[in-house]
Amino acid sequence: MKKISIVGSGLVGSLLAIYLSKRGHKVNVFEQRSDLRTQSVSAGRSINLSLSNRGWNALKKVGVDKEVKEIALPMYKRTMHSIEGKISHQYYGRKNQAIFSTSRSELNKILLNNAERNGVRINFNSTCLSLNINTAEAEFKSDNKISVVKSDHIFGADGANSIVRKKLAKQLNLKNEVKFINYSYKELMIPAKKGKHLLDKESLHIWPRKRFMLIALPNLDGSFTCTLFLPTTGNNSFEALSTSKKVLDFFTKYFNDMVSVSPSLVDDFFNNPTSKLGIVDCYPWVYKDKVALLGDSAHAIVPFYGQGMNSGFEDCFILNEILNKNDFEQSFYDFQKVRKPNADAISQLSLDNFIVMRDKTSDPDFLLQKDIEHWFSNLHPDKWTPLYSMVTFTNKPYSIALDIGKKQALIMKKVLNKIDLTKNWQTKKTENLILSYLN
Repeated sequence: MKKISIVGSGLVGSLLAIYLSKRGHKVNVFEQRSDLRTQSVSAGRSINLSLSNRGWNALKKVGVDKEVKEIALPMYKRTMHSIEGKISHQYYGRKNQAIFSTSRSELNKILLNNAERNGVRINFNSTCLSLNINTAEAEFKSDNKISVVKSDHIFGADGANSIVRKKLAKQLNLKNEVKFINYSYKELMIPAKKGKHLLDKESLHIWPRKRFMLIALPNLDGSFTCTLFLPTTGNNSFEALSTSKKVLDFFTKYFNDMVSVSPSLVDDFFNNPTSKLGIVDCYPWVYKDKVALLGDSAHAIVPFYGQGMNSGFEDCFILNEILNKNDFEQSFYDFQKVRKPNADAISQLSLDNFIVMRDKTSDPDFLLQKDIEHWFSNLHPDKWTPLYSMVTFTNKPYSIALDIGKKQALIMKKVLNKIDLTKNWQTKKTENLILSYLN
């Protein structure tokens, strides 16, 4: 039995605690915030989560997937809202394939409860002050008292602003960058009407507007959590929307159908926080068998592929599989070797998908390309899995999915230049053309 400390009781930290406790280790979790199970969660604090295959795979391994399923709503398709008010749909994958809208706080509560049931001790209101990476000793402050905790291994799962990563970086002089993009986000709300959803509850709704966009995910109570992604500065930015009139005029012009279903829109806009979007780029993630980083602590990404939580959960699953074969030190380095290229890949994919969601989901040519890919993949599922499906509905490494996706994009560019899109393209000729490029 090893004595293990995990800094951070968020989604990844609490799931990691379950994995390690099930391996028979004594696990202590330290969280600087108070217990979210004893307080109401403030609105506007986090982007709604979409749980997909990699996340489900990790949850199933420790037996909490069925409990999580009870708080998850399936979304089978994107629903696009044009500026003129027209609505169109695009299914995410094959029949019955869905991503799941999940409450961050409710999911976290389930994981915390399961961790405690497995013998994990969770220390709330405990801030990590210092870390000795050679002895795996950490200093924590709780209720104005300072204590030193000695462990065999320390895991940093304390998010994009990870204290563990900063302490590790300082002592090892390692690469540690948080790169912010000129976009921020703000949560808004579409309330339920008599307990019913006002929009299609089996969709992730997108209002694509080129340089910016709005999305909405359904909640169990009939409401939708909306997230506005907007430049931080410049024209049509958070900086520019400085008065109630400017906000209402902006939404009336670009998201008019949102205005009619969100009576608290202006109040929410000014009451809810505006949060920046950034990417964590650091290396290495581990030090000997003493310290390791997982999830956003190691590789926070922008949220446009819905894979931040899923990749963090996959970290826990992969680490557990590697621990089945090696001691902790070798496992730490093997984990880093396997996961770093995949973290870099999903970071790039997430940035790319922002352009897709913001610009291309309203582009008829792009939507037609997706229809052709979907048609061909149904004919030849062994030869073509669309990039989105590879990332979302399989456990294929992100780096491999990225490489295949680049090749598919080149093939589709050639195909679109060869076929007559004004006529019926669902022909043997189109099928053979794609097959020829694949071969």
